[in-house]
This record gives sequence, C-alpha cells and structure tokens, in this order.
Amino acid sequence: MKRTLVALVAGLTLLTGCSSVETGTPKADSSLPSAKVTLSPVDGTKDVQVTTPVQVTVVDGKIESVALKSPEGADVKGTLTEDKSGWTTAEPLGYGKTYSYAGKVVGSDGKPVELKGSFTTVAPGSQTRATLWPSDNQTVGVAAPIMVKFEAKVVDKAAVEKALKVTNSANVQGSWAWLTDQEVHYRPEKYWPANTTVKVEAKLYGVNYGGGAFGKADVTSDFTIGRNQVVKIDNPTHRLKVFRDGQQVADYPASFGKDADPELTTPNGTFVVMAKNDTFSFDNPRYGYTNVVKKWAVRFSNHGEFIHENNDNAANIGTNNTSHGCANLLEADAKAYYDSALVGDPVEVTGSITTLPPQFDWYDWQLTWDQWKSKSAIK
Repeated sequence: MKRTLVALVAGLTLLTGCSSVETGTPKADSSLPSAKVTLSPVDGTKDVQVTTPVQVTVVDGKIESVALKSPEGADVKGTLTEDKSGWTTAEPLGYGKTYSYAGKVVGSDGKPVELKGSFTTVAPGSQTRATLWPSDNQTVGVAAPIMVKFEAKVVDKAAVEKALKVTNSANVQGSWAWLTDQEVHYRPEKYWPANTTVKVEAKLYGVNYGGGAFGKADVTSDFTIGRNQVVKIDNPTHRLKVFRDGQQVADYPASFGKDADPELTTPNGTFVVMAKNDTFSFDNPRYGYTNVVKKWAVRFSNHGEFIHENNDNAANIGTNNTSHGCANLLEADAKAYYDSALVGDPVEVTGSITTLPPQFDWYDWQLTWDQWKSKSAIK
C-alpha cells in the first residue's frame, strides 16, 4: 500500500479565533519552519511494494541530506533533483525488510526540518523464479518462439504479461500466449524476418503473481534471428526439401511415417526445430525397440518426430514410408541437413492422414493468429 502524507508543514496559516479583528487577515505563526515536506511512503507504512519508488519532495525549501538504509545498514541508491527539491530511490527494495530514512531539509527561512521514519516492504508467501529462451547472443530460426517458463503456477497472468516487453530491429509486432499455467510464449503473426535482432525484458521482480507469490528476479535476453530456412515435407512424395530465403537449396529422398497408420504417420502441421544431437538413442518399447542409436538427429516435435539418419532403412528411402513418424534420410544427406539447421527453423508437413492437436511443444505455429492472440491474458 502506498500512502502520501505531508509530514511537516510550516508557514501554516492560523486563525486568531477573535472575530473582532477588523482586517480579517490571519497572522502566520513565524515560529514554524517554512519548508513543506512530503514523504512517500509515510512513517509506519506496511506492505510497501518493492518496486515502488521512495520519494521525498519539498516545497519552499531544499534537501540538504537524505539517507535510506536497509536493516543491514546499507544505503539505498537515490537521485537528487538539480534544484534539491526532490529525492527518489534509484534501485528496487528487498522483500520483507524494514527501511529507515533520515535527513535534513532547510526552508527558505533558514530553519531546518528533520526527516525521520521507517516503513516495511511486502513479504511474499513465495518467490517464483523464471527462465527465458532464446538466451543472450543466441542465433535462432525464423519460427523461434520466445519462451518464459516459471517454476510454479502463475495465478495473475495479466500482471505477469504486462511486465514482459519485446522490441526488435524489424519493428515486427507479436503477441504473448499462455500455453500452460507455467509457460508463456511470444511469436509474431508470420515468421520473423531474417537477421532481425530481438530484445526481451521480463521485469518480473516485485510483480505480484497472485496466491501470495511474487517474482524473484528480472530476466532479459538479446538474440538474433538467422537466415530464413524452411523444411517442407510432403508425405506422398518421399522427399524432404529445404528452402533458404525462398529458394530451394536441397531435395533429399526420405522415408516418413507409415501412410496408413494414424499413430505412426508423420503428422501434418507447422513444427519447429527444437534440438540437435549428433547421435540419439531412440526407444519405443510399445513397438519393440530400445536403444536404437541414429546419427544427425534433429527434433521437431515433442510428440516424437525427428529428422535423422537411418541407413538401415536405405531400401525404402525415397520410395516407401516405413518409419514410426520420423523423417529417415541417408547418412550423407542427414549430415548435410543437420549442419544447415538452426533451432527455431520451421518444418512444414503436408500430405498426411493425421493432423496433430495443438498440444505438443512447441505447437506455436499450429494455431491461427486469432487462436494465438486469444491465449493472451490481456484482453
């Protein structure tokens, strides 16, 4: 709670209480100092928000000194106006602490006014940590979402979303969408323009998440969108094509998921490259295999889809779809594609009998723009 009070007021006009004064002009009490001082928060205030600036303002006087100290005795940084009529904290406060302020103001009449008091900041029931991706200095593909993940459920999603800011060199507008109670993503309407620089500021410290939880710390990131590379998979053709800046740069024979089995086909949708591993162990006891190690594995869905080498399936690559949903390539092709891929690249799949429901991370581009915007907490 923030309250403002004129703590010390001088030059106050007092009536004499005598109705027979002919002039009707009250006389000031010259014993009071002229300076009028306003403190915010006032002495004794409880549950002060840690990001609320502490302020001292003076009328008819100047600040000679101000000190705001933590319980440990450390000075809180502050700035003084050029005319010495105001002072404001320049850093956030700590949770659940009692701060004391002291100082001196001198009025235009030369009389001093002492500043003295204390207040206590809000004490959270819990502090929730957040993480941010992409990280600093990372280069990602044009479909990369910005992801903020929380270690506990967020109750007041709108309050959190208002603390998130995205700016970019292409001035592209986007929207946040809550995929779960612990995860919010940001994407533009269309793929990011190539070579865009992006800055994310999540000013979460001091934000009330609801349910007694508050933000533990701010997180920020500066990253870059790389070249525009899109993978296109058309199941019936048994080909995986790579386009860069709109031009086809590769056309690989492939074997995709079984055409007639909705559980095993490579599903329709726009997916995103999530991770790259030079070797990866595939396990699916349901279909009778464990520890099947393949090279040059590029994951593009948490449903289980990868683009990877499978020379053991060379007889079917380019002619039949026989995998359990992955895109099988010959080793040399798999290596060439692996070397070209960035996390965040889009993978567009068509021609399947199955379309995945939008529930397997990262499903950001499986939603229409209107569907995506509807998942924002700010209406």
